[in-house]
Amino acid sequence: MHAKSRVWRRWVLLAMGLFVIWHIFATFLWVAPASPLREVVPKSALRGYMSPLFGQSWSVFAPSPINGDYYLDIRAQVKNGDGDESVTDWVRATDVETSWIRHNLTPPRSAGLAVDVTRGLYTEYKDLDESSQELVGLNWHKDAWNERLAERLTAESSNAPDKYLEAEERVAAYATQVAYAVWGDDVDKVQFRVSRQAVIPFSQRNNPEATRPEPVSQDYGWRGLIEYDGQSRDQFRDYFCSAPIGVC
Repeated sequence: MHAKSRVWRRWVLLAMGLFVIWHIFATFLWVAPASPLREVVPKSALRGYMSPLFGQSWSVFAPSPINGDYYLDIRAQVKNGDGDESVTDWVRATDVETSWIRHNLTPPRSAGLAVDVTRGLYTEYKDLDESSQELVGLNWHKDAWNERLAERLTAESSNAPDKYLEAEERVAAYATQVAYAVWGDDVDKVQFRVSRQAVIPFSQRNNPEATRPEPVSQDYGWRGLIEYDGQSRDQFRDYFCSAPIGVC
């Protein structure tokens, strides 16, 4: 019995050692610059393992530290009992989620989700040409709206819009969950507004009268609802609506 126990412990230690080696290697690939070495692990598999629990970022250090705040505002169109529709007020989802972090030594890792998807969309939007930006500012919410938007952007954009479309879909899916959580299951469509506010420039850091620049906003039209397989409205509602900033 004692010999079997030692063999079992060795297998457990071997498994733990292999996991530690894999985790260190995956973390190295995640933070390393783009190179052929990163192709060793498929991008989707690496992202699925690292995000959201183990994501790493060096953006707090020079030469390009984080120097601005991202905001995501969401509103919805809701059907009432007699079939009429009404538009809700805006809810700043990023403030709700970051309230989990403020004065909390052990915040949930999910509290950075809103900022993460917002930053991605803000960045990809800037890479669109002017006509494409006008296009995404229109309403797209009727039958197969996301497919029609992708076809128009692909046909009319001077740049490949794939990364933009992925970023917008993530925000639309997130906005859908927020809308269901805050306004219930009678939501018909959603609209989101993305903005970024830079910090006081480093050169003015000692100026007591210095103020932050005004936020730069990106406006989008109404979008249809998006839900992914495996998502749970109830679990998201429990998480989002129990944040220190109450909006539900």
